[in-house]
Order: sequence, then structure tokens, then C-alpha cells
Amino acid sequence: MSIVDNVVYRGGQRLAEPQDLAQTFALLDRLRAEDPSCGQPGERCVLAWIGLHRPTDAELDAVAERFGLHELVVEDIRQAGQRPKLDRYGEILFTVLRPAVYLDATETVDFGEIHVVTGPDFVLTVRHSEHAHVGRVRARVESQPRLLSRGSEAVLHAVLDQTVDDYYPVVEGVENDVDEISDALVEATGDGFVSQRIYQLTREVSAFHRAVAPLEMELQQFLEELGQAGSDVELRHSLRDVLDHVIFVNNKIESFQASLTNALMLDSALLAARQNEAAIQQNEQMKRISSWAAILFAPSVIGSVYGMNFHRMPELAWAWGYPMALGLMLVTGVALYVVFKLKKWL
Repeated sequence: MSIVDNVVYRGGQRLAEPQDLAQTFALLDRLRAEDPSCGQPGERCVLAWIGLHRPTDAELDAVAERFGLHELVVEDIRQAGQRPKLDRYGEILFTVLRPAVYLDATETVDFGEIHVVTGPDFVLTVRHSEHAHVGRVRARVESQPRLLSRGSEAVLHAVLDQTVDDYYPVVEGVENDVDEISDALVEATGDGFVSQRIYQLTREVSAFHRAVAPLEMELQQFLEELGQAGSDVELRHSLRDVLDHVIFVNNKIESFQASLTNALMLDSALLAARQNEAAIQQNEQMKRISSWAAILFAPSVIGSVYGMNFHRMPELAWAWGYPMALGLMLVTGVALYVVFKLKKWL
């Protein structure tokens, strides 16, 4: 089912767990009619927290109509793949977060997506992946009724805080991969695997950066809005702490990008050096082969001349012709050997 959790709270405590959205809406209407001030933060605060997982169009339309969601919010919720952002539509705040999980088995980062819509008396969390730990957040805020009684903004803070905290294991995993790449470059195995891993990890870090970087500016703007609106001071302090964590993660990601860029440059330099070394070795081998070919070629030329067997060849009647030919072959070969040796071709 798309509805994962559907709970109505009063003063930070569970008041009811309606079976469907219609019952939730009816209960909110009744509580508002009984006490118009129940939508304000505090002990009498009434808050509906609805958790959806890939909701159907009918469920999303019902929620949008009941809470007066802007059509752009509904459109963004339907279409996954949004960038992290916090958009304000009157009293309603639409937040997109990209949770991340580091997978040890494949040494990759898997990204999810969660949409959080907060209003005066409701919180709507829509998950488009399995990596948004909303259940963990719900258990955490329910254990702190005072926090939950502050209203929907407190829930948003808890979701933000959990998402950013989950970035830390990802940072540790990526940092370990970067260290392994550095070690592999020092060993300089030259098997091509290091280059491939650097490229793959660069893509992972870039995706991680896209998931985290926008949050810094968005949270700063959100804090300015809360300050101008005179929101709860403790809540602003807590959000500022989340912002500090986001800045820390962003700085780590930027350092990873710089390290991977340097690693890629070093790997290219090492690859070029290995290629040059191989070319030099190949050139030395060619010198040796050419030298021995020249040494063997000179006697072959002499022997071919004396092997033509023409009748009018003065050397054929000379008694010392045969020893002279052999001696000439030997002298020529030795002379060439000495020359090539002096040139260090042999």
C-alpha cells in the first residue's frame, strides 16, 4: 500500500491512527471545529503526519485537494528525480531531499529521494526509494513529545537531521576508497584498473555533490525566513546545527573531488611514463636487432659476390682468395660489432 503511516498527534502524543485518508481529514476538521487554536504550536498542537511510498494519482490528488497543495508541488511529487530544494508556497513548504547509502559490496553510493510537504497542521512525507529512514525519524520524534509539539517545522528538522547524519557513513566509505586509490597509485601496478576506479569514483562523488551541495544555500535561506518570522529559537539553533553538518559534508566532498582530480592527473602521468619507458625499451631492442642484422648482412654480401661463379673473376684463380674472403667477412663483422658496442647499441 502507498500509505505507510497515517497518524494524528496532539501535544506531541499520538491521538489516533486513522485507517484511511478520509478518516484523517474528518478528524482534523472535527478538532479544528472544537478548538480553532489547535493548529498553533504548543501543548494543544494538532498535527497529522501522513507517510506515502510512491503514492497513486488518486491518493496524491486527495491529499493535494485537502491541504491545498500548489499544482507545481503536486507535479514535482509525481515526477521523481528532483534536485534538493526548499520551496515556499505561502504557508506550505515543499522540501526535496536525496538520502544516500554507501554499499560496501559494490563500493558505490546509492541515492534515494524523499519529498516533505509541511503546513500549519500537517506533514506529508513521500518516499520514492527505500533509503529514506522516515520510520526511524518518526520513532525519534515520538520519543520527544516536546519536539513534536512544536509543529511541522520540528518534523522537517528531524527529517533533515537524519538525512544529513546518514551522509557521514557515505563520507567515510568514499574516503576509504580515495585512500585505496592513493595506495594503488603509489604501487603503480599499471594494469588499467586504477584508472577505471578513479573514473567510477569521480562519478559517484559528483552525484554525491549534486545531492548535498544545494542544501547549504537552501537551509541558509530557510533559517533567514524563520528568523524574520520569529520562529522557535531552539528550532533555529537545531537547524543551524544541521547546516553546519551540511557544510562539513560539502567540504569533504570538495576535498574528494580535488584528490580524485590530482589522482587522475598522476595516473595519466604515470601511464605516460610507462608508455615512454616501454617505447625506450622497444627502441633498445630494435637497436640490438638492427645491429646484429648489419653484422650478419656484411658477410652475406661478401659471400654472395664470391658465389656468383662468373668465369672471368680474378679471385677464382688466386690461391689466397678463399682465406681472404673468410678473413674479410670476419674483419667486417668484428669491425661492425666494435662500432655498435661503442655506440651502446649492443
